[in-house]
Amino acid sequence: MQSIYNIAEICAQKEVKQVVISPGSRSAPLTLAFARHPEINTRTVSDERSAAFIAIGIAQQTKHTTALVCTSGSAAYNYAPAVAEAFYQQIPLLIFTADRPPEWIDQQDGQTIRQEGIFGKHVKKSFVLPVEDGYADTAWFIERSISEAINLTQEKPYGPVHINVPLREPLYSEHEIVYDKNVKTIQRYDKYYELPLSIWDGLFDEFLSYSNVLIVAGQGDYDIDFIEVLNQLIARYSVVVVADVIGNLHEVKGIVRFHDSILNLKDEYIKGQLQPDLLITFGKSVVSKNLKMFLRKVKPAMQWHIQEAGAVADTYQSLNRIVPVAPKYFFQQLNQDKLPTPIMPHTYFDLWQELEDSFKSKIDAFFEIENPFNEFIACHKILNALPTNCILHLSNSMPVRYVNLLSLATEKSIEVYSNRGTSGIDGVMSTAFGAAISTDKLVFVVIGDMAFFYDRNAFWNNYMPSNLRIIVLNNHGGGIFRMLDGPSKHAELEEYFETKQPLKAASLAHEFDLEYFFADTDSYLTAFLNRFVSKIGGSKILEIETSTRTNREVFYQFKNYTSQK
Repeated sequence: MQSIYNIAEICAQKEVKQVVISPGSRSAPLTLAFARHPEINTRTVSDERSAAFIAIGIAQQTKHTTALVCTSGSAAYNYAPAVAEAFYQQIPLLIFTADRPPEWIDQQDGQTIRQEGIFGKHVKKSFVLPVEDGYADTAWFIERSISEAINLTQEKPYGPVHINVPLREPLYSEHEIVYDKNVKTIQRYDKYYELPLSIWDGLFDEFLSYSNVLIVAGQGDYDIDFIEVLNQLIARYSVVVVADVIGNLHEVKGIVRFHDSILNLKDEYIKGQLQPDLLITFGKSVVSKNLKMFLRKVKPAMQWHIQEAGAVADTYQSLNRIVPVAPKYFFQQLNQDKLPTPIMPHTYFDLWQELEDSFKSKIDAFFEIENPFNEFIACHKILNALPTNCILHLSNSMPVRYVNLLSLATEKSIEVYSNRGTSGIDGVMSTAFGAAISTDKLVFVVIGDMAFFYDRNAFWNNYMPSNLRIIVLNNHGGGIFRMLDGPSKHAELEEYFETKQPLKAASLAHEFDLEYFFADTDSYLTAFLNRFVSKIGGSKILEIETSTRTNREVFYQFKNYTSQK
């Protein structure tokens, strides 16, 4: 088992020091190797599905590869939703699945399935280790494979890598585990992507030839240096920069944050004037359907996508050029002082800014109108109450859409995360939980009732943090389906789409000893809010109970109110 024990040592030497383990017998050698290593922090989470999403949350915060360990059989399959999310969200996970030796596959042995390549095309690569047999070449192969797998998780675009580990009995050694400090590791240096000067000159000249330049940011991490780069870019060129809330650019001066409402305008003439000549995109997915549909319809003359490596999606059906450099580096190059300050028309920029200012005022005015208590208005009040320098996790379905419409304060340094890789409701709480145990900042979660109860096993572990603040929007069903034109028009809506459920979060809060607040009126929410967002105390749940019909009526009023010129 020495080569198996050395896996932990290789991980430690290559900065993979956070490991989430789900208990099992076949994985015992891996579990003991990681648990006893003095430089590795291990946590046990019994539910593999939750464990894998917790690992995503840890990796998002630490910016390092996080490892997972589980036993053989169906345990590995439970990792699949999080593996797919990590693949599309480009999160570095190292996934160890213990297995029976190959001769026992399909022989009706317990907890034995076909695990080779179990995650299909949703991992960057899948490795199968040989069974440890004491031979030097076997040890060399295992050690080389572990280094290669870790390097691959950290090579852009980041992503999950699977290592299947067949293990023979005996699985529990009575001997002390000793780590070989001279174990073989392979270091891979980061790639630095640059373009030849001749290409830069051509791109810059072409950039200056366009009057209507629109930059669209997809999902990305909060980066204060990048924010300053974009501040300089807008000040220099008067380009339009549009970003969803998950782009983490809401602090950029001159950023367009209310594009979802702007592009819901019924005035086609104004929308026609917003057509870009040059579209520059970067980042991962975009939440706003209005933005995607608008850009697919107007078809800019040219689109550049800025991305260092990996496959590029033609989201707007207008992709012409892929520029293989980091977005921050690309925009820094455009900001170079040695380049002459260009004279570019401001008409396009001014139009977007006028609409941005107008819609901000219009949105603010809507919340001055008296409406029955509903989850959209509750979200508006909660977002305004968030403290500075906190983290915000957004569930899929309506929460991420609400916050994208409302945006965030530009001066609070709020980092935003959302599982928009696959946009599922599974694992939202677990991901936020993983973040909370990896940071001292307050971590807020806005989550619907379906996603909350679906992932209640996020709390089933021994690591309850004190910095988690959970806002449950409980309309007792899948409220988004009432917002969609398709299912909302059918008689089967309530039973087959909304999936009515009677649960409340109070029992769960009591079960896990969480401070609990309940609000079904604006006055209750106002009374509790300051105490809820405070750093004082342990983790807390604020349950907002509303009616799906009221939610739909108020949300449609908002959409109609903001769609007028």
